[in-house]
This record gives sequence, C-alpha cells and structure tokens, in this order.
Amino acid sequence: MYDFVTPAPQLLPFTYPPVAAMLAAPLAWLSWPAAQWVWTIGVFAALAVAVAFAFRPLLEGVRERGAAWVPLLFAALMIACTYMMPVRDQVRFGQVDILLVALCLADCFARRPWWPRGMLIGLATAVKLTPGVFLIYLLVTGFGRDGDPEQRRTLYMATFTATLLTVLPFLVIPADAADFWFGALLDTGRVGANNATTNQSINGMLLRLYLPGWLTTAIWVALLAAVAWYGFRRARAAYLSGDPATAVALTGLMAVLLSPVAWIHHLAWMVAVLGALAGAGRDRVRLLVAAGAWLYYVLTIPWWGVTLRAAEIPVLSPVAGRIVQNAFGLGALALVWVLGSWLPRRRASVESADAPRGRARDSAAPG
Repeated sequence: MYDFVTPAPQLLPFTYPPVAAMLAAPLAWLSWPAAQWVWTIGVFAALAVAVAFAFRPLLEGVRERGAAWVPLLFAALMIACTYMMPVRDQVRFGQVDILLVALCLADCFARRPWWPRGMLIGLATAVKLTPGVFLIYLLVTGFGRDGDPEQRRTLYMATFTATLLTVLPFLVIPADAADFWFGALLDTGRVGANNATTNQSINGMLLRLYLPGWLTTAIWVALLAAVAWYGFRRARAAYLSGDPATAVALTGLMAVLLSPVAWIHHLAWMVAVLGALAGAGRDRVRLLVAAGAWLYYVLTIPWWGVTLRAAEIPVLSPVAGRIVQNAFGLGALALVWVLGSWLPRRRASVESADAPRGRARDSAAPG
C-alpha cells in the first residue's frame, strides 16, 4: 500500500494510517468518476455538519428572531465557508480534513449523542493522527482543579477507539500496518517537500528560513512548547468558563500549528474558528473580526509571497515575500491569540456593558 503513488504528474503516495485505507475500501468498487462524485458529496455533507455545529449559537440566535431566516443563513454560511481556500482544497484534492472536523465537532457539541461520546474523536485520530490534539484537550479539561468528569469519560472512550482502530489493521493487513508505523510514518519527506509554501505549520515556516538543521529543530521545539502551553491553557480556561466553542477552535488550530506538516487544506478548522468568533451574532465587533478572518483565508495570500519572492526586488522580496508566503501559518498564530486573549476580554466587556441595561429594564418593569 505504501509503495503506491498516484499517476503523473503528482506522484503522491498514500500517507494515512492503514485503517483509513480499510474504511475507504468500498470506494474501490466504484468507477473513478463515481468515486469522485461520492467523495465530493461527502465533503459537502461533512461541511454541512461542521457548519451546523460550529455556528449553532448564531443559527439559534437568528431562529429566535424568525425561523424563516435560518435556512437562508445556513446556506450563506455554507457558501462562505466553501470559498475559503482550505475548504476549496478539500474539493480540489479530495481531502478528508473537513470530515475529521465534522467528527470532532459532533463529538464535542452534540447535546444527546446516540454514540458513546469520544468515539468520533477516536475515529478521527485513528484516521489521521492530527486530531489526537483533542485527546490532550480532553485531558486538560477533564483533570486537575475543576476538571469535568464528562470530559474524562470522553477521553477514555476516544483513547479506546483510537487504540482499537490502530491495532485492528495489524490483524487484517499486518504487512501494511507495519510498513506505516515503522517506516512511512517516520519518513516525513514522503508526504512532499516540507519547506513548500503549502506547509503552513510552525515547522514549515521555520524550514523556509533555511537555517542549519540543528538550529531549526531547536527553535521548532521551543516554539512548539510555547504555543502548546498557551493554546491548551487557554482552551482549558475557555471550556471551564462556559465557552466550549472557543476551546474547540483553539484545539483545532493546535492540530495545524503543532504538526510537522500542515498543508493549507488542514486549516479546514477555520470553520470552527469562524463559528467561535461570530458567537450568537449579537456583538458587531466579533462579527467584523470573523468576517476579516474569513476574507483572509479566502484570498490566496501565501502565493502572493511566492510571486513577490520571484520578483527578486532587493530587501522587499526576501523579507516581505517570506512573511507573506507564511501568511496562513502566521494568521493561525494570530488567531490563537485572538481566541485565547482578545475574545475573553471582549466577552467580559460586552457582558459588563449589558448588565446596567438589564438592571434598568428590570427596574422599569411593572409590578
């Protein structure tokens, strides 16, 4: 399985854990055009699930003002999210990321799930490893002072499911399972050039500086530790303060930034980020910030950096070009701060401003 590559000119190898191939095996029964249609429909179905959960506070807020507007708003959100480059690439390359986003959001936000909560996070982790950051999220929110017992139970189920689906291929396709876990997984170069523009992880941005290998690794480890500490700490604070949407969005960004390789389509987590920023839609400033973040990821900004570097303008091309080339990764880092620091302060400011008005309405009420 891991010796196979797609036809020229891409020549792309299969890079997912073996259980992903087992789950996708039914597609082999279809013709190539039929499989493309089925996968594309699946991408949009997963996007619909992700939008429904990520923007649930906004949709429910609109429902209170008039249920007739909800389908129109949902359609508008679907179209808007589809235009973001990370989601466009889901369709263009037939990627699985939006499905993983939908699985994790459903597991975190479903009010009365018919499945054991944690099972979908475990499935997502077994299929593509990077959703494993949600195991850390469940750990930090489930344990320690004020830890939530429900999060602990979810962690146990997610870990059990991921472990089961990881061991299963060793019983069904043992040679391929061994090839992945003891060979392909350790060869990061087989997924493509790690210093390519499309790798917007912290590691990818550092590799494009072309520093000595040992120095790149040292800086990466230090930044990894700092971003992980800040991101998961803020995610825990958001969850315990009653804002799980922000907690999940922060965790999704950790999946992108902390991975050695995070292609642009990995930023499908922007659907969750936009939902957390928009909230219930009552704060115009938050809506404007969400709109700005959406536009930022609609534009092909990293490729502007490639063009600028190719222009070979002294100083401007090597400096500004490199910064622009890293735009999506730097944007993700900025959004971690926006979600982790700016948003809690904004919420507190709005709530404190609303409190006197609420008391005034109460005092003016008859009786």
